[in-house]
Amino acid sequence: MSEETNEFAPGYSSAKREILHLLKRRPGASLAEVATELQVSKAAILGHLAPLEAEGLVERAYRAGQVGRPRVVFRLTDRAADLFPQGYTEMSLCALDFIERRMGRTGVVQLLQERAHEMEDRHRDRLALPQLRDRVGELARIRTEGGYMAETGARNRGSFEILEHNCPILALAGRFPEACETERRMFEVLLRARVDVNHRLAAGDSVCRFRVRPAGPKA
Repeated sequence: MSEETNEFAPGYSSAKREILHLLKRRPGASLAEVATELQVSKAAILGHLAPLEAEGLVERAYRAGQVGRPRVVFRLTDRAADLFPQGYTEMSLCALDFIERRMGRTGVVQLLQERAHEMEDRHRDRLALPQLRDRVGELARIRTEGGYMAETGARNRGSFEILEHNCPILALAGRFPEACETERRMFEVLLRARVDVNHRLAAGDSVCRFRVRPAGPKA
């Protein structure tokens, strides 16, 4: 079991944590896909899934196949979100609500920007890499360290992707969407590149998907 999967759901066995972690990354995986990925028999996977379903953490759905009946697939429920890193959500929301009451929305945005500047200063040395692809990979590692379960996606015509399967500030981003835009701009500064977001967890998508493109000839 990786160190990353050991960071959440401490009351569960390592096998159940692996399953939860996999379904977070690959919602709608079939039994065979989960078994193949974890290199465990389908019977063993079903044995671990049953109590997770009973607890309301995993649910079944159906995926249409090319031939025959739809395939049974598994995905996490909304209840399972509490098992993954969420940061100091309640405290952060209270603090931002207080700032909004005293200073207005502008004060909230200024605080979010200040946090982004601190993150830029903290990670600038790690991202002082000449190649954009290396900067993208390093930023994904940094984000994973922060609980975002990030990975790099497919490359296409010089562009790259960063996929984030967890959002430790999800509740905060839902209340203050400026947090998402602030992080996107922070990505541009750290990567020295153009960054667009076309999927967001805070908008109900299953992943935050960032498209990274060179900002100029030197990127």
